[in-house]
Amino acid sequence: MLDCGNSGSTIRMLAGVLAAQDFASELSGDSSLNSRPMRRIIEPLELMGATIQATGGKPPLVIRGTKAIRPINYKLPVASAQVKSAILFAALRAEGRTQVHESSLSRDHTERMFRYLGIPFKQEGTIIEIEGRPSVGWTSQGTLCVPGDLSSAAFFLVGASLLPGSDVTIPNVGVNLTRTGILDVLTQMGADIELMNTREQAGEPVADLRVRAGKLHGVRVGREQIPRTIDEFPILCVAAALADGETVISGAEELRVKESDRIATMATELKKFGVAIQETPDGLVIQGTAGGALRGASSTSYGDHRVAMSLAIAGLVADAPTLIEDTACIETSFPGFDAERLKLLTLSGRSL
Repeated sequence: MLDCGNSGSTIRMLAGVLAAQDFASELSGDSSLNSRPMRRIIEPLELMGATIQATGGKPPLVIRGTKAIRPINYKLPVASAQVKSAILFAALRAEGRTQVHESSLSRDHTERMFRYLGIPFKQEGTIIEIEGRPSVGWTSQGTLCVPGDLSSAAFFLVGASLLPGSDVTIPNVGVNLTRTGILDVLTQMGADIELMNTREQAGEPVADLRVRAGKLHGVRVGREQIPRTIDEFPILCVAAALADGETVISGAEELRVKESDRIATMATELKKFGVAIQETPDGLVIQGTAGGALRGASSTSYGDHRVAMSLAIAGLVADAPTLIEDTACIETSFPGFDAERLKLLTLSGRSL
């Protein structure tokens, strides 16, 4: 039995690895993870020959893997790097050729790592093809460099943009093009963000990000941008709340099945800060305050780490103290977050 904590990436990708092993295993997590739907990985992995028990399609997952895992030709109903990766990991042990068809390009960290490790595969557009049991020729001398997470950096990109006087550099951040939607959207909003010292580490593009305070304006974020901004939605809502004008986010219904229903959660909590915000079935319409201070609020994270950190950044620009309940979840993805948040205040010349 393996405890995956709050990590959807961990449980989904490990399921792919374990589906091709000749033993039984169980994957579980905290209450938030155990409430999340897993049918998208259960279906393809069972087609490949694994048996997976999951009450209501949710964790815990009891996986009875098999060494006789089968190749499949599978079309993902929704673009998902986690589901794609689960299939690819299982396919490494299959006798034959597996194809994965995506509706649109999702994050490609797995493909980049395969390439770096010398695992052969073919990719044409949104179709990935891999032959099972490949001969691997890793020539990188065993060195793996893991860049900083852009999703974590996003909180400080927004915070520094909103705090007058800020000039912050965040070093060694992964800037994979499938992840940089937040940079594109913030730039469209008028944020002053500079990529410096761009380079490649372990097959991933990396840069140092310099961000300076500036005035933001409202934008439209459509369905085509959502896959590249999916994890940054909560902090993007905070940026929109302080922008000049209206921000419309659509095509984001996938956010209703994250650690919380992030559409409903951000609408509810930002209203407490005095933000005029309207929830739609697949997104939000946010009327920005044009840089005016938010109202100090008593808020809750719903056990969602990204919501908790986003509200904490919003609290930096509130006109009164902000209380956020249930923030222990932050430790699941960003230990030391609050110390970095306070450092951001110091760098901008302000204090709580």
